[in-house]
Amino acid sequence: MPPASPVSLRRARREDVAAIVKLLADDHLGSGREVVSDPPLPGYFEAFEKVDADRRNLLAVAEDASGAVVGTLQLTFIPGLSNQGAELALIEAVRVAGALRGQGLGRVMVSWAMDEARRRGCRNIELFTHNSRLDAQRFYERLGFAKSHAGMRRAL
Repeated sequence: MPPASPVSLRRARREDVAAIVKLLADDHLGSGREVVSDPPLPGYFEAFEKVDADRRNLLAVAEDASGAVVGTLQLTFIPGLSNQGAELALIEAVRVAGALRGQGLGRVMVSWAMDEARRRGCRNIELFTHNSRLDAQRFYERLGFAKSHAGMRRAL
């Protein structure tokens, strides 16, 4: 199903940080780790500057026809020797505004990310989604992603 209104994807700007943080906080996991404040905490701006300055990272937003940020994702491009030196794209932090979920915006965003990865010469694209996000896992499987790795994490 297409999104309710036309959207465009673009590189995030500093003025998008507050909207991005709100999107990141808008689920059961993000609500416990993100802090939504006005203005956003300085750490969010510091992180944005690092991501934005790194040519191997692309923080993107989806905006609707009115210019409101309604989705976000981050693409990271990872060089490696594996797979005959193929570059890998990693999608992270995919979020769609709660009121727009289930309307096709996530499909538009992930398709855009895959196109961007192809444009940059990547042969594969991977993503992480938390084990508790079962709906997200089904969504990604419908887009052709397959469970292929066991991710592990450790706090430092």
